[in-house]
Amino acid sequence: MAKKNDNRANIELKCSECGYVIRPTEKNKKNTPDKMEIKKYCPKCQKAQIFKEKK
Repeated sequence: MAKKNDNRANIELKCSECGYVIRPTEKNKKNTPDKMEIKKYCPKCQKAQIFKEKK
């Protein structure tokens, strides 16, 4: 069984428009040390929005 990598961190993504929070996702802290920004579909706004890493 593979062991969990220490560089992976669980993060939550928050919509920049309405504040809707998406389920936890993982990111590699070594490759992306700054806050993550992804364009994803927001079910509350019903369109693609920019989601930023929640603190």
